Amino acid sequence: MTDVRVRFAPSPTGALHIGGVRTALYNYLFAKKHQGTFILRIEDTDQTRYVEGAEQYIAEALHWIGFEPEESPLKGGNYGPYRQSERKDIYKQYADQLIELGHAYYAFDTPDELDTLRKQDPEFKYGVKTRNSLKNSLSLSPDEVQRLLAQGEHITVRLKIPADEIIEFTDHIRGHVSFDSNELDDKVILKGDGMPTYHLANIVDDHLMKISHVIRGEEWLSSTPHHVIMYRSFGWQAPEFAHLPLILKPTGQGKLSKRDGAKFGFPVFPLSWIAENEEDSFIGFREDGYLPEALGNFLALLGWSPGDDEEILDIETMIPRFSLDKIVKSGARFDIDKALWFNQQYIIKADNHRLASLISKQVATLGYQADAAYLSEVCRLMKERVHRTHEIVSKGMFFFSAPTTYDDATIIKKYKAENKQHLLNIADQLMTADQASIESAVKGYVQDNQLKLGEFMPIIRIAISGNMQGPDLIESMALLGGKESAQRIKTAVDHFEKVIHA
Repeated sequence: MTDVRVRFAPSPTGALHIGGVRTALYNYLFAKKHQGTFILRIEDTDQTRYVEGAEQYIAEALHWIGFEPEESPLKGGNYGPYRQSERKDIYKQYADQLIELGHAYYAFDTPDELDTLRKQDPEFKYGVKTRNSLKNSLSLSPDEVQRLLAQGEHITVRLKIPADEIIEFTDHIRGHVSFDSNELDDKVILKGDGMPTYHLANIVDDHLMKISHVIRGEEWLSSTPHHVIMYRSFGWQAPEFAHLPLILKPTGQGKLSKRDGAKFGFPVFPLSWIAENEEDSFIGFREDGYLPEALGNFLALLGWSPGDDEEILDIETMIPRFSLDKIVKSGARFDIDKALWFNQQYIIKADNHRLASLISKQVATLGYQADAAYLSEVCRLMKERVHRTHEIVSKGMFFFSAPTTYDDATIIKKYKAENKQHLLNIADQLMTADQASIESAVKGYVQDNQLKLGEFMPIIRIAISGNMQGPDLIESMALLGGKESAQRIKTAVDHFEKVIHA
């Protein structure tokens, strides 16, 4: 195999959709599998759709999830610039070359004229069957062409699609693909403002940057014959192609869109995106409590399989096993429950200090003070009970403040009037207990007084946390400390008495 060079080439038009993240992941895995180069290129030729901050968002998203490019606008490289808007002069010379070779032509039709044609015929294509009757350098006299060029209005350059040919290529995922050239349109490759369209810029940049494999979404499959024609017209070797399947809505019907996150109640972007209006603002997987390695694992298996039943695969494990021929053709349904499962597995395996650093800001925002060692212990106790990192705090709130409400339904069932003095006696013992003696202070008292642990411990749990949910009770009390546990029991007893005597 030739030197592998692949690129992820998003447009900075807003937040990076999760489908784009998967495309970046597959490019990254393929490059690393073959000791190749992963490149980030920003395709910003359509300045009307450029969104401030989008390029920084893309770079931060790739950094967070762990797909660091070797070449990019930030890092530079031997084949830059890596922003297409900085390569404008390059494209013009190649458009001129295609015109000189007879593979492209000037078109002077106004937008209004083309809109009229489309209204008259919804199937209208600017191509083999229509171009000789339209306003372009193929149908007009040389003098008229020169006059219109000098006038300088409504000038575009279009690719001249050859008539009566079968354009074919091999796709790593879809196999042999062919198109009838008569059904293709003469796409605009250079706009009136001198900026290239995706089609020209993409081809020129991939050639000059020595891209060996183009791995991109299947929405570009229908444009690939135009690209094959351009490679042939320039006399260049085309890269190998692989068009990825769609990521589908949770229903399995239709492509997952950026609006589906709000509709279904889950993120569809790696990081949160804050826009001027709420409708265009979205929460990201990072802010919703997902670990990047969990998201990467989940996305990798949306369309690719290592060939066995193994599911927990970190990036380093995926790299040697990744191959394009194991990517399926059909769309992959986005299952948020599966994403949560992956996240839970990675949270369980995660270092407690790392988890503590992830929740520290959340804890501080809520107004609580806790050092790193304490937060680390909270994470250790809670991480098997959560699916997202922020749930460590929300579900373990009793580690930060005493409960203000209690599971009264369970109290009514389990609490008895004679429990009061026993609970107060346990509280007295806890006042002087250290972490090591908390278990004996509680369980020892229960056993010495011939009480039943199964009946008594739930009452203590509710006193400590407010409900029946939570990690190991004794470990939780040890972390809170004897005095805090004792005070909670005394406060709860007053509440329990009111409940049963109400």
